[in-house]
Amino acid sequence: MTSESLHPVPAPARRTVVAAVGTAGLAVALTACGSDNKSSDSTSSGSGASASSGGTGGGDNAAAGNAGGTVLAKTTDIPEGGGKVFESQGVVVTQPTAGTYKAFSSKCTHQGCAVKGIADNVITCPCHNSQFSATDGSVKKGPATQPLAAANITVDGDSIKLA
Repeated sequence: MTSESLHPVPAPARRTVVAAVGTAGLAVALTACGSDNKSSDSTSSGSGASASSGGTGGGDNAAAGNAGGTVLAKTTDIPEGGGKVFESQGVVVTQPTAGTYKAFSSKCTHQGCAVKGIADNVITCPCHNSQFSATDGSVKKGPATQPLAAANITVDGDSIKLA
């Protein structure tokens, strides 16, 4: 018999274990619910105004229609009562009523997943089925509790531009 078996091996400190578990959990949460939108920070912090077409309804940015900006789509690409997600720009554009266009961040306010479906004036997040109004971005069904952030767009003729 040797004396080596009588001496226990020291275990890691409790703080070390808790910190490692917390870091691993955070990494898993960010990976699972993150989105690959590199420009979502700049589009989701808009001033809260979104544009309508320059025709019948006017809009907060209708006068800026001739200003520069990234062309997202043609007005004919956005169905009435529906919309389209522009993943690389981090926005979703909707047409709640004929000739009225709205834009919001495509990042769900629940856990950051990218919204996907837009039908019957409802924007849906596929991760946990949160639903948002295509008219104003407000929450129609949780678990999300905060509305989608408005994004700035302009309508110049038949072009929808990210402002």
